[in-house]
Amino acid sequence: MTWVAGGGFLMGSDDFYPEERPVRRVEVDGFWIDEHPVTVAEFRRFVRATGYRTVAERAPDPAQYPGADPALLRPGSLVFFPTAGPVDLRDVAQWWRYTLGADWRHPQGPGSTLNGLDRHPVTHVAAADADAYAAWAGKELPTEAEWEFAARGGLEGAIFSWGDELAPGGRAMANTWQGQFPWQNLKQRQRRGTSPVKSFPPNGYGLYDMAGNVWEWTSDYFAVPDAHHGCCGPRNPRVAADTAADTGTDTGTEAGGTRIPRRVIKGGSHLCAPNYCLRYRPAARQGEAVDTSTQHLGFRCVLRLPAAQGAEQR
Repeated sequence: MTWVAGGGFLMGSDDFYPEERPVRRVEVDGFWIDEHPVTVAEFRRFVRATGYRTVAERAPDPAQYPGADPALLRPGSLVFFPTAGPVDLRDVAQWWRYTLGADWRHPQGPGSTLNGLDRHPVTHVAAADADAYAAWAGKELPTEAEWEFAARGGLEGAIFSWGDELAPGGRAMANTWQGQFPWQNLKQRQRRGTSPVKSFPPNGYGLYDMAGNVWEWTSDYFAVPDAHHGCCGPRNPRVAADTAADTGTDTGTEAGGTRIPRRVIKGGSHLCAPNYCLRYRPAARQGEAVDTSTQHLGFRCVLRLPAAQGAEQR
């Protein structure tokens, strides 16, 4: 883990997607954070030690999905399938399929394996799975503010975690989609999908994969950011409960009439492209249903200590 000293920063962006607005000043205390996303090898040690079964390895509870097709109420997860050509980018069903038998052990569905993927981020983990790993490791998931502060690497207001230029000197700084999403992949076949952690340069705090590769869960539930007026921003803000149902905010996912809360995910993934999802930026955020696992979603953990103690242990 890497120690990130606390401080204030401008969170969010007014220049890209509406859910990132407004820019507001926020303060966070110092914390330790994993230098890279949790890997397949690390998650495997957790499973072997505890016997844990992920959400994708369990059959969905029919009571949670009234009216759902019984044939789909079996263990599985969302797998990406490129399209044959350009499609309507408003219809994610064109490239995402709920695939029976897909899980962290079988990232592309039945028949696929983890061979050669030990150093890749673990995927197909739902929010509860990330929470369970973190608790076993004696850690927690970062808040959205902690994650964004760490991702910025000390660069106040920069577009990316390495600066304002997407590819300085022509060098790719993160694992993102190359070509027109979701049909034109210009990468060599062996370089498609997730990449081993630490394959790209770290940010200013020495953290890897804070952009691209896989989206990462946070502990915050998805809510519309509050504008803050005054000299000082909130300290260590968090959205620890799903309050959207009380406020009428559309921040949940409807599943057969049942509302599924969403949590904030950060960082973008190897499937993000300028023509579809320019979200491999610190300010970018999405709400993901807590019961959802996908082929491009993982996590990393934090450990919170008093600032003096953290500095001593650095």
